[in-house]
Amino acid sequence: MGGAAVPSRLTSKGSATRQRIIEGAAAEIRERGVMATTLDDVRARTGTSKSQLFHYFPTGKEELLLAVARFEADRVIADQQPQLGDLTSWPAWLAWRDKVVARYREQGRHCPLSVLVSQLGRSTPGAQAVVTELMNQWQAEIATGIRAMQRAGEISPLLAAERQAAALIAGIQGGVLMLLSTGSTTHLEAALDVAIDGLRRCRPALGGGERGGGSPDVGQVVNPLVQRVAEQPAGGAFLVG
Repeated sequence: MGGAAVPSRLTSKGSATRQRIIEGAAAEIRERGVMATTLDDVRARTGTSKSQLFHYFPTGKEELLLAVARFEADRVIADQQPQLGDLTSWPAWLAWRDKVVARYREQGRHCPLSVLVSQLGRSTPGAQAVVTELMNQWQAEIATGIRAMQRAGEISPLLAAERQAAALIAGIQGGVLMLLSTGSTTHLEAALDVAIDGLRRCRPALGGGERGGGSPDVGQVVNPLVQRVAEQPAGGAFLVG
């Protein structure tokens, strides 16, 4: 996603200061919660003056929260690397699966991105853009991996990579939603395992033909209730990150 948008007139030093404020605010919010975090807390943590803070975020806390939301959205992707960007073999897919589970197990029941977007208001254009960009990038990365496996002859070329990626994202989102509700990664692990297994069973048969009777589409394998997550508007009630 390229991080929070930086005003083009900032010097490199100014950009670094702005980024330090964003990262400090993110840390405060993770520790204290968005409602309890004040601009004074951010200033104290980052060693910036009030004039500095409003220089980089002229409209105040809402503008800063939006920048932090973009920072947290970037972390969702960054935390899955390098595995997410190298889905070129089944061991690589399983390593990515483990990385996703470990990330959300460590995060637990607190989702800073969801809290931030809720505070900003899901209907605001800025919040919607953060969520849309995140989901689009995440889906594109997975679709790229599926296409790589298709070129390697490991997944049927008849499957639509974007649709498979969308269903997988829906499964992850549903699994994380259950984690936020229960504190358990069981549903997240099941969603990933079933989706990846569905892709593996879509391998072309030897001799170039498709397997008799056809292989299941991963969009059909993913629990239909979980798949409804993908149909929610960006920033809707099912947002998790």
